[in-house]
Amino acid sequence: MTTKARIVWGIGLLAVGLAAVIWALNVRDEVEVEAKSTVAFASTDALVARGAYLALAGNCMGCHTARGGPSYAGGLGIATPFGTVYTSNLTPDAHTGIGSWSPANFWRAMHNGRSKSGRLLYPAFPYTSYTQVSREDSDAIFAYLRSLPAVNQPNRAHALDFPFSSQAALAVWRALYFTPGVYQPDKGQAAEWNRGAYLVNGLGHCSACHSPRDALGGSRPSLALAGGLIPMQNWYAPSLTSPHEAGVGEWDRSQIVHLLKTGVAPGASVSGPMAEVVLQSTQHLNQPDLEAMAAYLKTLSSPAPQPQKRATGDPATPSFNTQEAAKLYEQHCAQCHGVQGEGVAGAYPRLAGNRAVTMAATDNLVQMVLNGGYAPATAGNPRPFGMPPFVLVLNDSEVAALISHLRTSWGNRASAITPLEVNRIRARQAH
Repeated sequence: MTTKARIVWGIGLLAVGLAAVIWALNVRDEVEVEAKSTVAFASTDALVARGAYLALAGNCMGCHTARGGPSYAGGLGIATPFGTVYTSNLTPDAHTGIGSWSPANFWRAMHNGRSKSGRLLYPAFPYTSYTQVSREDSDAIFAYLRSLPAVNQPNRAHALDFPFSSQAALAVWRALYFTPGVYQPDKGQAAEWNRGAYLVNGLGHCSACHSPRDALGGSRPSLALAGGLIPMQNWYAPSLTSPHEAGVGEWDRSQIVHLLKTGVAPGASVSGPMAEVVLQSTQHLNQPDLEAMAAYLKTLSSPAPQPQKRATGDPATPSFNTQEAAKLYEQHCAQCHGVQGEGVAGAYPRLAGNRAVTMAATDNLVQMVLNGGYAPATAGNPRPFGMPPFVLVLNDSEVAALISHLRTSWGNRASAITPLEVNRIRARQAH
């Protein structure tokens, strides 16, 4: 055999070996599905009610309902760096929804990320988290979905770039980043803590936003909940493990529960994508589950945050015009947030000592100054105070000076930002 032939054989054998490894990784813990799906599904009112509650915990309707469209009928486009994924119809229509699915088919989608036909699902459907959901909870959600009015609405084809649109590429991605497995309680922790971990890491799929992602859109378990920029939305989901970002180790549990229930808490409020989560999901959870989530979240970060040091710049020679910045604050911000950044209790958050102001990532600050926003209108806070947008009022230099003023005043010890940083964030929003 010639050297060239040996090389070809070697490459061929390597390709076959890699394909076998990828195949094996994609059928780990594969759910056995009966050959013939059972259309008839017996359920009880109690099971349907439990499924409705669990669907709220997972915020299923938030993604599977297009704006202005029927609930759970799908069609919502989710933008990703690789193209647009359109959500599927979860109503019990026999032709376009899940009316012909069995509980095992649904469990397979939740646990293995496979459709009824066996096709691999895109992780815009967060089965990487939902795999932790128990079979009992999966069956309850299925019972609830089967109780909904059937809507005949064909699923829309995804608009993904090649090769990301191929099942082969998706199989490789899953081999790298997806490990199926139901949540296993930590025997060293209390039942309440385990319930919180199950909700946060499973149905709540918090890591889908609060974890960093690499160029392929994957996230490592070791970095779960460590904070990350939400692709295409340009909001930074702060770290739940860092006391300098959104770690709540030093908070009272009642504060955490209140934030999840109403969207506001003393010295804090939610905005952007998290406001939608509170509005559509966590405000509807019962007190024991909110307490459980709080118990778990408190253990993710140390309870004693240390003061941040200024990352760049010399306090004696700031990199921005302090007089201009102070004037901008007085003109546009002080009326609500106070002359000393003290805020107004129950209305406008304080800026002095606010981690949302001082954390390293400035994307959210720029978003709020440019576009404004509101905390969610919840039962516990039905008339939230809002912030007006300044996108047409302030240019990049003014926004940078204003934010730098916030980050370096009243004891805040964060670095200033530049007009270029503001421009980059503004440009990302335009696309």
